[in-house]
Amino acid sequence: MRWSRPRGRRDLTVTSRSQPVRAGQHETLTALFDLGRQVTSVLDVGELLGKLPDLIRRLIPFDAFAVYFLDSKRRTLRIAHAEGYSEEAVKTVRRRVGDGFVGAAVAEEQAMLVNDLTADRHRDAAVPEARSGLVVPLLHKAKVIGALTLLSHEPGQFDDKDLAILRQFGAHVAVALANARMFEREHRDSQTFELLAEIGRDVTSILDLDELLARIAHLVRRIIDYRTFGILLLNERTDELEVKIAVEYGDARAMPSFKLGEGLVGFAALHKQPVLVPDTAADGRYLSHVVDVRSELVVPILLQDKCLGVFDLQSPELDAFDKRYVGVLTLLASQAAVAIENARLYRKVRANESRLRKEVRLAQRVQIGLLPAELPTRPGVEAAARFEPARELGGDFYEVMAPEAPLFVAAVGDVSGKGAAAALYGAFAGELVRSRTFRRRYLPEQSNPATVLASINTILHERQLEGYFCALCYAAFDFDRRAVVVANSGLPFPIRSGADGTHQFGGPGIPLGLFPGSDYDETRLPFAPGDVFVFCTDGIFEATDDAGDEFGAERLIRVVERARDLPARTIVDAIFEAVVGFQGGAQQADDMTAVVLKISMPSGTAASPKA
Repeated sequence: MRWSRPRGRRDLTVTSRSQPVRAGQHETLTALFDLGRQVTSVLDVGELLGKLPDLIRRLIPFDAFAVYFLDSKRRTLRIAHAEGYSEEAVKTVRRRVGDGFVGAAVAEEQAMLVNDLTADRHRDAAVPEARSGLVVPLLHKAKVIGALTLLSHEPGQFDDKDLAILRQFGAHVAVALANARMFEREHRDSQTFELLAEIGRDVTSILDLDELLARIAHLVRRIIDYRTFGILLLNERTDELEVKIAVEYGDARAMPSFKLGEGLVGFAALHKQPVLVPDTAADGRYLSHVVDVRSELVVPILLQDKCLGVFDLQSPELDAFDKRYVGVLTLLASQAAVAIENARLYRKVRANESRLRKEVRLAQRVQIGLLPAELPTRPGVEAAARFEPARELGGDFYEVMAPEAPLFVAAVGDVSGKGAAAALYGAFAGELVRSRTFRRRYLPEQSNPATVLASINTILHERQLEGYFCALCYAAFDFDRRAVVVANSGLPFPIRSGADGTHQFGGPGIPLGLFPGSDYDETRLPFAPGDVFVFCTDGIFEATDDAGDEFGAERLIRVVERARDLPARTIVDAIFEAVVGFQGGAQQADDMTAVVLKISMPSGTAASPKA
């Protein structure tokens, strides 16, 4: 349809795009040139729109002004900036192309003058008091991008000259708007990618899954204006997309879960591709669960070829999302996928750590429970022991036993390695020590220290526990003979402190479990009242200070020498205090165990076990 001047009427004028400004108006042309220069120099859309009314008023008086932007997909015009219009009109007015004199001008791509809006079916209802108007379409590269309109409360306020001026000025405005929009779009894209980089740094640093998802929902709002946003994660066991977070205008809301392949979210997850629906009413896949949803965008969260879940955006407006949003949200989803997987793994690790801590605490109680709760007592001997693991669990163990009169046995062991495996190995070795000690009443010929070590070595080697072995010092005190027999398999030599001084004794030996058929030597020493015997694992001898120097045998001998007249418990504590003081700030590197036996039996006395 083409608009033309009706016969017999003088209140409607349509001027084509080609009509020139009337000649002889040099001042007007100069002003137009100056105004065009001013508008085309502005690259901010908001600033440009704000300048237009004052600039136009320099050439054409008016009572109301409006710039419309064209939504080409919806074929509608909305007010981008106005003066003389109510706030409600600016927010709500939407004109279809072809409707009203503004819509007609855009449809025909022609400037239009209406001298009596009250008599014309194209009156502007947004400004009821308007009586005359001008409108020019804004064209850029032969495409309409909007319209510029002036209204007056007086009929016949405008003429052909005004229309020509507004048309020429509108050409400058169209170029300026196109440039400003392009600049704004490029700036927005640049900001979007900067924001995506920021989001990437942000979300990958969050390891709590709930906190991460809430943060993603907040960050998405900075990029895309949505009505409802949900994150649904796939439960691989049930094939259900479970809602982990859902917000509506920034507030939490309820959202149902979906089976894989069900609805738009299920389709996107199943096919691992974005789903953009401009009109949900026209898409059979859509399942209504939020009132007034008119458009929806669903983007799968993919980690390599695995779908972890989806982002779901909804809007009450038709065609609220475009392909640019698809690209932006897809990039964000790829960043989120890594962060979500990390958070899930971290949650599993934390759960495993919690379970392991419980198991370790139980293992600690078991290990402590396997050590002698109370050391046996016998008149004439005082015993004390202490064990300090380097970790929660250790490979050291000790046994103090009174199997039968007149014997009293002390054994100290050290399993290679640390932690749970070493603790289990040590518990097994300790049980072997006890069983071989108490069978002497049935097999006395196989119960001397060297034989005990050889027997334990055979069993440990048969178990073929690769990488593990046990160093063990086994001492049998005979109170009838007042002598101690010691067999050693790789533990540091024990210490004896008596009237003749303080020194190490014994001999080397091969650790248990390494080789089959190993033999072990025995060392026999007499003992007397006042003698002190100290058995330690290498964690005490090899404890280091900040400089890397070892505590060593000489320091240990001096500690025992100074403390030998004190009770056995006090001697043990003095050893540990000396080692800890020597270490300073250095961390304990190995398990530490010490057993002290102090002989107090009067000479010539034989005693029976008390317990």
